[in-house]
Amino acid sequence: MSKETENQSSQYNIIAAGTKMTGDITSDTNFRLDGQINGTLKCRGKVIIGQNGAMEGTLECINAEILGKFTGKLIVTEALQLRATSKIEGEIKTKILSVEPNAKFTGTCDMSTANSQPQNPQLKK
Repeated sequence: MSKETENQSSQYNIIAAGTKMTGDITSDTNFRLDGQINGTLKCRGKVIIGQNGAMEGTLECINAEILGKFTGKLIVTEALQLRATSKIEGEIKTKILSVEPNAKFTGTCDMSTANSQPQNPQLKK
C-alpha cells in the first residue's frame, strides 16, 4: 500500500453530532456522519453513519456502514453493512449486503452485477 493510499484510508471527513447540513457534498476520503445531512453525498471511500447520525437523500460510495438512520437512495459499489441500530428506508443498490439482527430496512434492494460500477464516472479511481 502506498503512503498516499495509506494516509487517505486513515483520514475521515467528519460531520459532528449537533451539526445539520443541507446540500451536495463530494469527498475523496472516508466520511463519518454523526450529525445530519439532507442532500447528496458522493464519496470515493467508506462512509460511516454513526448511531446518532441521520441522512436523507442520495448516498454514493465505495463501502458503507450504517448504525443510524438513512432515508433515500443508497448506491454502494462494494460492501454495505447495516448494523443492529440502523433504520433504513428507501432504495439500496450494492454488490455485498450484510445485515445484523434487529436492523430495520423498508424498501428495495438490488444486488445485480449491473450495480458493481458507480453511476457517476467521477467516483471511479
